[in-house]
Amino acid sequence: MAELGNTLLEIAYVIIGFQFLHTAYRVFKDTTNPARLGTTAFWGLLGVAFVGGSYLPSKVIGVIVLLLAALTLVKQVKIGQIPPIDDELAEKRSQKIGNLIFLPVMSMAILTLAIAQLIPDFGRVAIAIAAILATIAVLMITRQKPQALLSENSRTIQQISTSGILPQLLGAVGAIFTAAGVGDVIAGMIGGLVPEQSRFFGVLAYVLGMVLFTMIMGNTFAAFTVITAGIGVPFVFALGANPIVAGALAMTAGYCGTLMTPMAANFNTVPVALMDMKNPNSVIKIQAPVALVMIVIHIALMYFVAFN
Repeated sequence: MAELGNTLLEIAYVIIGFQFLHTAYRVFKDTTNPARLGTTAFWGLLGVAFVGGSYLPSKVIGVIVLLLAALTLVKQVKIGQIPPIDDELAEKRSQKIGNLIFLPVMSMAILTLAIAQLIPDFGRVAIAIAAILATIAVLMITRQKPQALLSENSRTIQQISTSGILPQLLGAVGAIFTAAGVGDVIAGMIGGLVPEQSRFFGVLAYVLGMVLFTMIMGNTFAAFTVITAGIGVPFVFALGANPIVAGALAMTAGYCGTLMTPMAANFNTVPVALMDMKNPNSVIKIQAPVALVMIVIHIALMYFVAFN
């Protein structure tokens, strides 16, 4: 079963890769794009990395990542001419479909959880399976042909642009930080600031460390391993905190940081791009007050609940 799960995961990556290659093809045909060649190269290289990631040498993938970064740095990844949406037709379809349009998104979340719980070996590919089933549901509800997916996916990919791959890169950085022993460095720094045997200051450092490091990394999962090793274990768990309770609260505390950083592209940058907001920080401004309140609540919960 585990082998089948890995095979399905590989198929999911290949499907994503071919979509990127299709976007590269669409961009190449768009002569209005001021950075047509650079944008084509970006999506083409990303597609190659997804399709052949398991077969290409790691050094080749490393070179591709560097090229992607270079193309982004010199501003050679731009949105060209995207076919406009017919607002009148969209409004008619919206009224006809109604709240059914939310069914695929909701079913995707439920199916992901169900698959991960019922078939643990499919945990890593659960969201991909759920996404495919949700996509089929979308086609059935909207009564569109599968060909419509190509143009709409290409439109979405170009609108999201380079922000779409930021979570993957940040996740990789988190793994590198862990392997490099950044957690040990943080533990040494915090050791001189947090009073010994102080549960409150240990909890404060753990929660705020998760928040701040998540804001830097843009990824709670990347921050969790580093901060838990550097702060959680020596300053919270060692004082008697329940690792399950404290760890869970630390993870959700990290999401408070996610709400307040542009580095969390999938949460804060992508919605701005999709909704054409003028202020790139509009989403963060709305979320920040809630996040600050939740940080205080997390500190209180960890202090009063995790040690019982």
